[in-house]
Amino acid sequence: MLTAVAWPYANGPRHIGHVSGFGVPSDVFSRYRRMVGDDVLMVSGTDEHGTPIQVQADAEGLTPRQLADKYNRVIVEDLHGLGLSYDLFTRTTTSNHYEVVQQLFLALHRNGYVFTRKAMGAISPSTGRTLPDRYVEGTCPICGYEHARGDQCDNCGNQLDPADLKNPRSKINGETPLFVETEHFFLDLPAFAESLGSWLSTRTDWRPNVLKFSANLAADLKPRAITRDLDWGVPIPLDGWRDQPMKRLYVWFDAVIGYLSASVEWARRGPDPDAWKKWWTDPAAQAYYFMGKDNIVFHSVIWPALLLGQNGAGDKGGTPGAFGTLNLPDEIVSSEFLTMSGSKFSTSRGTVIYVTDFLRDFGPDALRYFISVAGPENQDTDFTWDEFVRRTNFELANEWGNLVNRSISMAHKNVGAIPKPTAPTDADAELLAASRAGFDTVGALLARNRFKQASGEAMRIVTLANRYLSDQEPWKRKDDPDRRDTILHTALQVVQDANTLLTPFLPHAAQQVHEALGGSGVWAAQPSVEIVPELGEGPEYPVLTGDYAGEQATWASTPIEVGRPLEKPTPIFTKLDPKLGETGPEWAPIAP
Repeated sequence: MLTAVAWPYANGPRHIGHVSGFGVPSDVFSRYRRMVGDDVLMVSGTDEHGTPIQVQADAEGLTPRQLADKYNRVIVEDLHGLGLSYDLFTRTTTSNHYEVVQQLFLALHRNGYVFTRKAMGAISPSTGRTLPDRYVEGTCPICGYEHARGDQCDNCGNQLDPADLKNPRSKINGETPLFVETEHFFLDLPAFAESLGSWLSTRTDWRPNVLKFSANLAADLKPRAITRDLDWGVPIPLDGWRDQPMKRLYVWFDAVIGYLSASVEWARRGPDPDAWKKWWTDPAAQAYYFMGKDNIVFHSVIWPALLLGQNGAGDKGGTPGAFGTLNLPDEIVSSEFLTMSGSKFSTSRGTVIYVTDFLRDFGPDALRYFISVAGPENQDTDFTWDEFVRRTNFELANEWGNLVNRSISMAHKNVGAIPKPTAPTDADAELLAASRAGFDTVGALLARNRFKQASGEAMRIVTLANRYLSDQEPWKRKDDPDRRDTILHTALQVVQDANTLLTPFLPHAAQQVHEALGGSGVWAAQPSVEIVPELGEGPEYPVLTGDYAGEQATWASTPIEVGRPLEKPTPIFTKLDPKLGETGPEWAPIAP
């Protein structure tokens, strides 16, 4: 199971809108897949090329490399704090990435899927630099939408070029771009019309928003430039091009290839440099790609086209490149936008909540839970502090945290260990049956990336257990210790089951609950930050990686161990001050 996670751009710290699209959903999915026994490879890294990096570097008085280094480290620490269980989170400025990108380009070139053509490129009059397509905005010539981007119109879904736009303007500073003639390599997307269309027609189980958007794009394929006039990016590996200081493969082309290059790097850092092939060339392997909806086009149309061309499987045919025949995506798991007061999260507009600040004050699992249960899975979702406080206090603290605390506290006080059950009643059997059934129900939903429903079903089991304790009143059974112990044993069994069901969502809390139930060792493994040397020439850099094979969490109801000693528990979740829902924190206050 390949979990390919969209690459966060290294031009600033990430906000919670970013991680709601690519970060938390991919980790919930990967943790579940590992728990059921799948061999998961979860890869990504920071996307570090392109004009936006240069623009931000200028603003901060840094070189592009210095800026990428700075924010690569910030992002690595944030994703580590969230507990995102990458096998490798790397970066696109490595020699390994350059090599893989260039090899894939050469395969496309040999198979006739790229060609040179002169085109009109957008230039910033004030800096002389190329403006990337997405940094040119104007009126769509097809539908009249006034905020169409230079690569596509989000309103009608049509693919565009910056020169097509009416009243074009730079999104960087508002100036009108100059359009100059320049020669570039283009990906011949029309040469994939039949092969790509046939493949897309088999993707019937994708999310409706992805299917609709992809079908619209595939119906009107146009050649797309894959090089730009800039000096920050992957060199073009052809005579007459490689030594040109202002010609580079452009960022959208090299970034999607990062899924492959990260897999190759992961293998090269281990004992078997060919281990990546298990996830890329074995037809039985599956690949799931996670991102926000603004990245759909690159993953459902362009990346499959690149793979088909590399494989020699486009409409023109050809032969497989250096990597053999590579697997196409099995599913594109795209989330909608997480908004704040109805606006897409935007650093420039000030509507932003940074991951770093959130983790410092509220920890990772409250954010993971909110994104899972109330996030933008199928539609744009507005983040409010009031809703965050409500979810944390009433669901995590009152429902789940309270169930854990009172069940273990009563068992500790009365027995000092997990009690032995005797003569179970129908009420006990009914709750245990519902708890065991949750593994099939929640598991089926997680396998289909239905995170809202899955987390809701897991919490339904928690609600049933709380109701059971209230109905059975074990604290009133002093004169009937056998019945009291049977009730507490039943409750603790369901606590363990519910903890397993919630582990993909709440891995940090799951480890605490495991230990509160008397368990030892690693229940839910966490990633680690390691400083590694460049595989070729280059400086050391931090990566996220981890050893997840030894964790104890498995997707099954396992009997709790009678007689295991229990200590007095500490709260798993702390309730938040309700005033936070009215004011927000100091670093992200609610506007009056």
